[in-house]
Order: sequence, then structure tokens, then C-alpha cells
Amino acid sequence: MTDGRRYIMNAGRSTKQGQQINVGKNSEEYQTLTNTMIMNAEDMKLEGIASGGTVRVWSDNGEVIFFCKEGKVPTGLIFIPYGPPTCKLMGQYTDGTGMPESKNWEVEVEPAAAGQTPNMTFPEHSA
Repeated sequence: MTDGRRYIMNAGRSTKQGQQINVGKNSEEYQTLTNTMIMNAEDMKLEGIASGGTVRVWSDNGEVIFFCKEGKVPTGLIFIPYGPPTCKLMGQYTDGTGMPESKNWEVEVEPAAAGQTPNMTFPEHSA
């Protein structure tokens, strides 16, 4: 981590994820959902992030590029629907539960470099 402003990342299941349970994790909808971070508008302004733009988020465990949208979260907090991208930011330790802690991770956020986009993979379709 650097000396920049830090945010608290909370990952969790979103209502939209529940609604799309039958769509599948390899669908474009799921990939877009789990690659989109929600941030307070004032924090976005402070960081120079435009709604719909891309951001680089990193922790002591890794880094990920996300789309960023304005949302109703408190200043200093970001929310990301739980999925493969958030797992790259969380620790590997599960305390025997099989699931790492998904709340209160300290991360840093900045606008992504030009051309950087989330790593979204889609299934191959066969006819």
C-alpha cells in the first residue's frame, strides 16, 4: 500500500446477483456486475473518477481494475458485489471456514490508466 487515501471495501451478494442466479457466472451480466464497484459521489470527485469510468483498486493481497459507479454508500467506503475480482483483493486465510473475510478490507483506489479495463471472460458458445 502507498500513502494515498484508503477506503474500506465491503464485498457482498447483491440483490441483482440473486435475481440472476439462473443466468450463470459466465454470463456477460454476471461479469459486468462483479466487475463494477460502487462508490460515494464525493469520494469519486475527490479521486477524479467519473461515473462509468474504470478504477484500479489494490490491497496488500492484489489489485483489480473495476468499472466505477456512483451509489448510496457512506464516504470512505466502497461496495463491490462478491465474485472472482474481489477474491484477488482479499486474504487467503479462511480460519477454517472455507471463505475469506469479505468485509472491512483496507484498499486504495485511483483512476485506471488509459486503456485499462476489467478482465471479463465469457464462455465460448457452440452452435
